[in-house]
Amino acid sequence: MQKVINAHCHIYPEKIASKAVSGIKDFYDLDMSLNGRIDGLINDGSKVGVVHYLIHSVATTPKQVKSINEFISDEVKKHPDLFTGFGTLHPDSDDIQGDFDYLLELGLKGVKIHPDFQQFALNEERAFKLGEVINAGEVPVLIHCGDYRYNYSNPENLIPFLDKFPDMTVIGAHFAGWSMWEDSTRQLAGRENLYVDLSSSLYALSPETAKELIHAYGADKVLWGTDYPMWESESEMEYFNKIDLTEEERSMILYENAFKLLKL
Repeated sequence: MQKVINAHCHIYPEKIASKAVSGIKDFYDLDMSLNGRIDGLINDGSKVGVVHYLIHSVATTPKQVKSINEFISDEVKKHPDLFTGFGTLHPDSDDIQGDFDYLLELGLKGVKIHPDFQQFALNEERAFKLGEVINAGEVPVLIHCGDYRYNYSNPENLIPFLDKFPDMTVIGAHFAGWSMWEDSTRQLAGRENLYVDLSSSLYALSPETAKELIHAYGADKVLWGTDYPMWESESEMEYFNKIDLTEEERSMILYENAFKLLKL
């Protein structure tokens, strides 16, 4: 079986997982069967050969940053061969630099931000303050991108962020534009510092369109992920396997690109 890295996984402590999953269901109006906990993640991934997971969570208020980062760090320490952790930052924190320094002390390897949940636009000064800290720290940032209902993380806002930080490794989740996949690709493909992941995308795209988008970015810039707990690994892999790709391209997307990017 092909080795797989799931490069987009949200996890939550057991005591709040049910509430967190319910909140995601409501925000995106989705049916979801997975529980958002570690046991659910590992069980789900085992069905398709996942050998490593990029895990993270998002702080919706500044006061959540410390506890979330400690939780992610603790889970990585419990499963060092299975998990790489990205921390969270919040643009309204009084001490973004301190939050970032602590994130690194905890052993986390990058940052995840979600402008739509955290309610800031990627082309505003609050985003640039986050970017300056992340850029100076020389770690990758995974950014939720795209939502037709809002204008926080859409491509016209991501472009100024990429321009300001050309040396930063940016992973644009959901083909860098959930719900506006093709438009985002037209605007963003070819950016040297931009990777994209396939999470929360393949359900809405034909195999032919997905292939076009992958080739536009380049198969060496694409990561496979499920957006756990939003989508099941088996169904996501079924979608992926319908895309007409070479075996080399499949291996890059499922494993090799994430292996290199996460420095495993």
